[in-house]
Amino acid sequence: MSSAPSVAQERDRLRLENRRLILEKDELTAQNGQLETRTSDLDSKLQELNKKLALYEEELAWYKNKLYGRSNEQLSDAERLQMRLFDEIEASADREAPEDEPAPELAAAPTRRRPRRKPLPQSLPRVERIIDLPEEQQQCACGHRLVRIGEESSEKLDVIPPRVQVIRTVRPKYACHHCEGSGDEEHPAVRVAPPPPALIPKGLASEGLLAFIATAKFCDALPLYRQEQQFARLGVELSRRTMSDWMIAVAGACVPLLEALHAKLRAGPKLQIDETTVQVLKEPGRANTTISYLWVARGGLPSEPVLVYRYEPSRGGYVAADIIGDFQGYVQTDGYEAYDRPCSQQGVQHVGCWSHVRRPFKEAADALGKVSSRAGAALQALSFIAKLYRAESELSKYRATDPDRFVAERRARVEPVLKQLHLWLLRKHDQVLPGSALGKAVAFALSQWPKLIRYLEHAQLTPDNNACEQAIRPFVVGRKNWLFSGSPRGAAASATLYSLIETAKANGREPYWYLRELFEKLPHARTQADYLSLLPTARPAPPPS
Repeated sequence: MSSAPSVAQERDRLRLENRRLILEKDELTAQNGQLETRTSDLDSKLQELNKKLALYEEELAWYKNKLYGRSNEQLSDAERLQMRLFDEIEASADREAPEDEPAPELAAAPTRRRPRRKPLPQSLPRVERIIDLPEEQQQCACGHRLVRIGEESSEKLDVIPPRVQVIRTVRPKYACHHCEGSGDEEHPAVRVAPPPPALIPKGLASEGLLAFIATAKFCDALPLYRQEQQFARLGVELSRRTMSDWMIAVAGACVPLLEALHAKLRAGPKLQIDETTVQVLKEPGRANTTISYLWVARGGLPSEPVLVYRYEPSRGGYVAADIIGDFQGYVQTDGYEAYDRPCSQQGVQHVGCWSHVRRPFKEAADALGKVSSRAGAALQALSFIAKLYRAESELSKYRATDPDRFVAERRARVEPVLKQLHLWLLRKHDQVLPGSALGKAVAFALSQWPKLIRYLEHAQLTPDNNACEQAIRPFVVGRKNWLFSGSPRGAAASATLYSLIETAKANGREPYWYLRELFEKLPHARTQADYLSLLPTARPAPPPS
């Protein structure tokens, strides 16, 4: 029978057991730390994946909206309703309503009125067609003849297709049968009146035909190959190559006018610049697939707006600097960085464009509205911007009649809204993901802020650059039809003719009659005063009846 362990042995055993437990505790503590670190890493990775997933969902919704959504930037009825809710919340926060005051209700949508037909212009010629009763029906049953007491009339619009005609110019020749003339330069044997100067000497195109072709292409976006088919239906063979050569020759003759337009462009208080892409073939040292650019600048006096188009292979800032030149005043552009350096020169104030700030928020609202509930923040930004435009619309009646009052009242109404919007942007900048659609919109607005608020300084400044963008629209519509320019000369010629036509339209002149008058008088122009009188900003002559 074994003896019981001694006290010393039991103490040693307990010590070993305690040491083992301590080691196990340390090992478990280390494993727990590793698990906590791994859990923290996994949580961070999960958050990053969730952020990426949200960004991908936004991008997918954005692309879907681009492909299948509305192409315009107008708000839907639901978006307008939510924006009005923001306005009501802000209005209720500014005042304390009594407890018994009913909550404001949204106004019902206005009923759509039936459109009324507008009367036809009185300037159009009228051809009367009388439809009278037959002679036997003008006799009453009582035996007396009916008396005319009035009439019923109606008008229908008629059109006569273009009529092609040939203008035959005859110059009689004269000679003396007695002496047959001396034969020198002063007394030639045969005398004939000199031919009238023409825009295209010895060409078969009249000034009216040239004006018709130019208006059809550059005003109505009708490519030359379609005009070729149109003339063929009228019984005339005119190749597109011939018409293209005519347009280049006409634009070359109009170069002095373009130089005068550049001087008038910088005569006003503001200058708006924008650009769009164009594909030009046969550019030296460049592939036919290389993208070039058409620049447009809108300026001039408020009563004489001027638009100048310019073809350039580059989108570099040096083009903007050359357009600005020695201009002193306000230059309004979008957020393209190439404008920053030329607009930083002395005497030039750079103005931003609220339309380009609004657009990312609208796209964010369209994208976020389909994947999350965060679209409300983008709509709130749109609500702020809508207030700026509402003030601009309601005060526009004072812009021309009382500019000082317009500037003062606009500043009083808009500055509090801008202050609220700026604080909202700063707060949102710290809350939203930088790479999200809303985060990009907020960051862009803050980066443009000093330029965005500058439009309050002058009565002729507007919140956006839309007038210049609208001037690009005729070219964009034409580009969808003719796709590219055949050569750099053709692209430069197009820019010249666009400048003349769009400036004429901006000054209220009908493009065809302006070009016809210009092409008839341009060969006779000799002095600078002659060219200035032919500019589209000059007082128009009344068109023939």
